[in-house]
Amino acid sequence: MSEVEIEAVETLSEGWRPLRQYRLRQMRKDGRRQSLVREVYAMGPAAAVLPHDPHRGTVLLIRQFRLPALLSGDGPRLVEACAGLVENGKDAATTIREEAEQELGCGLDALREVMVVYSSPGVVAEKVHLFTAVYDPSRRHGPGGGLPEEGEEIEVLELPLAEAWAMVERREIMDAKTVLLLQHLKLQGCTNGPDP
Repeated sequence: MSEVEIEAVETLSEGWRPLRQYRLRQMRKDGRRQSLVREVYAMGPAAAVLPHDPHRGTVLLIRQFRLPALLSGDGPRLVEACAGLVENGKDAATTIREEAEQELGCGLDALREVMVVYSSPGVVAEKVHLFTAVYDPSRRHGPGGGLPEEGEEIEVLELPLAEAWAMVERREIMDAKTVLLLQHLKLQGCTNGPDP
């Protein structure tokens, strides 16, 4: 027997993304086999980007409605990095460039994938490709805001990186992908704009 054998899969919901229940047998380290039932929300891959202007020490973030945050007492609108699901045979870099155009109203330069993480591997099958990029305020061609036909109503925020990190410390930014990207930029020494 392999370490894990999936015995049955049942689709519980075919809403926005499938919710499936798996019945499986797992070999434990002590040699015993155990039967488990787990539910997995099949999200698929996603991508997120934190654009920054190294000359001014600023970052672009978004604020949007998030029902789970509201239900947990932290919403209804969260500050996050621009993100989207990778779909229709696209790759993560293409997806995030399109999301930046839609949500932030700007193009991206020096797009760089810095890490890939599972968002919540205990229950969600979503692997998120995290990018940083450089933006030039002169290349902002519109207000952003997302696509109304997808229910998006997005506010674009341009903040000094130091202020964005202070928002993390004050629990005003609580989204994991965003905290990781802000921390990455901080560790790269991107906190300040030009010397006075």
